[in-house]
Amino acid sequence: MNAGRFIGIDVGGTKIATAVLEEGEYAVAPPVPTRVEGTDVLVDQLAAEIERHRGTDALAVGIGLPSIIEFATGRVRHTVNLPLHDVPLRSLLTERCGLPVYVDNDAACAALAEAFDGGRLVSRNLVMLTIGTGVGGGLVLGGKVYRGNTSAAEFGHVIVGLDLRRGAPADPGDFPQEGSLESLASGRALDRLAAESARAHPKSFLGRRLAEGDEITGHDAVEGARQGDVHCRHVLRVLGERLGVGIASAINLFDPDEVVIGGGVSRAGDLLLKPAERTARRHTVPGAGEQTVIRLAKHGPEAGVLGAATMAAHEYHLEHAKELIP
Repeated sequence: MNAGRFIGIDVGGTKIATAVLEEGEYAVAPPVPTRVEGTDVLVDQLAAEIERHRGTDALAVGIGLPSIIEFATGRVRHTVNLPLHDVPLRSLLTERCGLPVYVDNDAACAALAEAFDGGRLVSRNLVMLTIGTGVGGGLVLGGKVYRGNTSAAEFGHVIVGLDLRRGAPADPGDFPQEGSLESLASGRALDRLAAESARAHPKSFLGRRLAEGDEITGHDAVEGARQGDVHCRHVLRVLGERLGVGIASAINLFDPDEVVIGGGVSRAGDLLLKPAERTARRHTVPGAGEQTVIRLAKHGPEAGVLGAATMAAHEYHLEHAKELIP
């Protein structure tokens, strides 16, 4: 699938990573700060990154964004932290660079990276959950990214913990909504759990840091848990159990080959994975998920950019295969 050179760009609110896929091998460049002063500035920066890595034989470009994307047109339907709201990014960059450009959600790109190994499909049905500041999701079904009409796999907004005994809220308010996976199991949720634990247990690892005037975050909880602090381990266990309910929902819906956990919070490793898997198995319906592997992302923080390059190759060859059909 990968004959030729394909460029992948992962655009975040603070940095842009670029990778090149050629002959089944990836080369990842050092990230650069994202220019967020305005739409034109950021589009110029992306065009410059493409030009810097295109060489003489680049065939296509894939771009991953933490945004809701209309994949067929490459229009950014909704985004935060980037000046790209309602921007037809695919057409702008295709015109600027003279190469086919494909734009997709960054978690969908990460899912593709985990489902393929150097361009070779290794997992036909895969659910990706990216646990960072928020919670993203990607789906590979039958070896292809599933996008629905526009924005499938927004797993962060699946409701997993809302008390409905008094009915649904009349005004759900902004996203993430109360009771959603993102509100309960994201990096922000981990920050809140860590801060609450620090206040409740002043003699603990987190409590002592709070007394020293430090701002308590989820990173502190992970550090303390690795050092054996029981309260930090409890914080990670709670977050993992919440995530496990979301994983169970994904297994009950799709019965995939794999559920993969990525994103910055996944750096907690088994401290997060073990309670998540234990909880997921308890809430999976009998007969579903018996073959499903629950694991951490192989590619770590590079999954998004590797997936963007993989997406470029995947979509380029898919389009050209269609052209060959009489």
